[in-house]
Amino acid sequence: MTTDAQLQQQRLLDWIDAHFDEEVAFLQDVVRIPTDTPPGNNAPHAEAVADMVRGFGWEAERHAVPQRLVLDYGMESITNLIVRRPYGTGGPTVALNAHGDVVPPGEGWSRPPYGAEVEDGFLYGRAAAVSKSDFATYIFAVRALEALGRPLKGAVELHFTYDEEFGGLLGPGWLLEQGLTKPDMAIAAGFSYGIVTAHNACLQLEVTVIGKAGHGAMPETAHDALQAATRVLNAIYGQLPELRKIKSKVAGIESPTMLVGRIDGGTNTNVVPGKVVLKMDRRMIPEEDPVAVEAGVRALIEDAVKDLPGIRVEIRRLLLSHALRPLPGSEKLVASLQRHAQAVLGEAVAAHGTPLYADARLYGERGIPAVMYGAGPRTVPESNAKKADERLALEDLRKATKVVALTLLDLLSE
Repeated sequence: MTTDAQLQQQRLLDWIDAHFDEEVAFLQDVVRIPTDTPPGNNAPHAEAVADMVRGFGWEAERHAVPQRLVLDYGMESITNLIVRRPYGTGGPTVALNAHGDVVPPGEGWSRPPYGAEVEDGFLYGRAAAVSKSDFATYIFAVRALEALGRPLKGAVELHFTYDEEFGGLLGPGWLLEQGLTKPDMAIAAGFSYGIVTAHNACLQLEVTVIGKAGHGAMPETAHDALQAATRVLNAIYGQLPELRKIKSKVAGIESPTMLVGRIDGGTNTNVVPGKVVLKMDRRMIPEEDPVAVEAGVRALIEDAVKDLPGIRVEIRRLLLSHALRPLPGSEKLVASLQRHAQAVLGEAVAAHGTPLYADARLYGERGIPAVMYGAGPRTVPESNAKKADERLALEDLRKATKVVALTLLDLLSE
C-alpha cells in the first residue's frame, strides 16, 4: 500500500522532473555572469541573483559588506544574500549555502568559460560544478518542497555568499558574526556522490625575505634575498617526508600537506634581489592543533635564515581556516541524506572527509552542525573544477536536487 508520505515524495520528484529544463536554464544564467576572484567584483552577480529569485515570488536580503573591509581583504565588492522561507513554528531552521565567487578561468578552454554551453548531457563553464550548480540545486529543491502545498514547520534560509576563494570570512563568516543568521543546521555546497562531514584546516602565510639589493657585477656588496629564500623553500619542502608519516583517522583524509604556491621578487636581471615574497599553504588534518602547527611553521622559516648576515624575514598570516568536524545533530542530516541518496542514486552513499577546506567550517565553528552535499561529480578531478572545461553532468544536478528536497521534507514535515 502506498502511504501518504510516499505520495508526497513522488510528487516532489515529479515536480523536479517537470521543471528540470527551467532549472538548467537558471543555472546557465547564473554561470554566465563572471565572478572572477581575484579581482572579486562580485556584487553585480548577487544583484542579478536577487532579481532572479524575485521571479519565484521570493525576496532576497542584500547584505553588502562595508567597502573598507572588502578592499583590505583584497577584493572589490561583496554583497551576500539571504533568502528566508519561514514555515510553521516548532521546526529547525536549515541553512543552504553555496558560493558564487570563482577562480579566474585561465587558459586552455575548448568552450567559452562563461558560455554555459550544454553538450552531451554536460553543462560547461567556470563554477558549473563548484559551486554555482548548487544555487540551482538548493533553489529548486525549496521550490519543489513549497509546491507540495503541505504544512511545514521550521524554516529554510538560502545563503548565497561571495568570498569562499578568499576564505569565507566576509561571506558566511560575516553573516554569522553580524548576527544576521543563526540556523540550527546547514548544508553547504558539495558533491552529489558523497556527504562530507569533515575537512582539513588550512594555514596560509606570506613570507617576505628581506636583504639588500646590489649590482649584479658586485654581488658581494648585497645581501641576496633570493638565495636566502631558497633556504626557506628547502626547509619547507624538506618537511614533506615527515608530514606524510602523519595519518588522519578520518576516512577520505590522509596526511597534512605543505607547498609554496607563489613567489615574487627581484627588480631586474642584473640586480641582486633585495626582497622576495613567498606565499605558502599548509593543510592540517582535523586531528592537528592549528596553533601548534603555525608556531612550528614560523619557527621552521625563521631557523632557515637565522645565520645569514643582512637577512631578515617577516611572516604574515593570510588565512587560518579551521577544520570541519562532525557536531552533535549532524547525524540526523547525514542519515536523511544517505537514505534519500541511496533511493535516488541506486547505491549506498558514504559519509567521509575531504582534504579541501570550505565555508562549511564557518558554521561548525559556531556550533551549527554542517555537512557538504550538492550537485557535482564523484571526484573533483573529473569535473575539471578550477581547470579548463569545468563541467557538470546535468543528471547529477537533477539527482542532487531530488535528494536535497527529500531531506528538507524529512526535516521540516509536521
